[in-house]
Amino acid sequence: MMTKQDFLDCHTRIKPFVHNTAIFTSRLIDREVNSSIFFKCENFQRAGAYKMRGATNAILQLSEEQKKCGVVTHSSGNFAQALSLAAQSVGVTAYIVMPNTAPEVKKVGVREYGGKIYECEATVEARQAMADDIALKTGATFVHPSNDNNVILGQGTAAMELLHEHPDLDIIFCPVGGGGLIAGSALAAKYFGNNCKVYGAEPFEADDAYRSLQSGKIESNETTNTIADGLKTVLGDKNFPIIKSLVSGIVRVTEDEIVAAMKLVWERMKIIIEPSSAVTVAAVLKQSKLQPEVFQNKKIGVIISGGNVDLSKLPF
Repeated sequence: MMTKQDFLDCHTRIKPFVHNTAIFTSRLIDREVNSSIFFKCENFQRAGAYKMRGATNAILQLSEEQKKCGVVTHSSGNFAQALSLAAQSVGVTAYIVMPNTAPEVKKVGVREYGGKIYECEATVEARQAMADDIALKTGATFVHPSNDNNVILGQGTAAMELLHEHPDLDIIFCPVGGGGLIAGSALAAKYFGNNCKVYGAEPFEADDAYRSLQSGKIESNETTNTIADGLKTVLGDKNFPIIKSLVSGIVRVTEDEIVAAMKLVWERMKIIIEPSSAVTVAAVLKQSKLQPEVFQNKKIGVIISGGNVDLSKLPF
């Protein structure tokens, strides 16, 4: 288990390379859920998502010899952009495997940050196979987008910063894709919160984390037919034990609920969030009605995970 000191060291390490993002509030949404909501806006992070934190920490932990050979990852977009920018920031080559279904706006971002894109079929197996092949041919170090301790620590610094500003939060909500963010957030709540519970949010169409908590073992996605393209990946053996031990539950939402939440934030808060972030907002709106005794009259932190959206393909 990573320690509190590990978090403090990580935060110091990445601080010159990432933003301490703003925390927004909305009186309208507070009234809607009958709680005080604090949005940690990682959509304003460098590369447009929280993943810059973990990517930066992972690269900074490499040896000089490893840095010379570069890094390789597979990602549908946000970690791809983050690793490309983090690598560019320290003069390291980034090889990026992306599914051929990845949003074009995220491919553009990767190229702008100097990442070298390799496209593959949109399956976890195809992504990993191509990344392994590139690592073998180039000597690049593979950095997993979510199942890596250095990545988990980095992602958790968003919740750490949120708790520094609001140490009395009762609950933190964040989206669940590969599990790096929620694992890091749960550890941050353990070390920097005051009995703060952590809940995840998932689409019904990619609910592997929900089912994994139910079964006690890592489950695969039976479908990935969701607008939340950043949440189509599965949990890993490094982050799942943390999730199983420290996360209080996973809330699932429908595609219509995701779109409605995304539209609400765009219209009322005047900020751009991507569908994966809207999943979390939808979960808070939903559970405040279904379980008012648990989720109303509370101080709730919400990790807005990113804002990388293809504006030509808005769902509303």
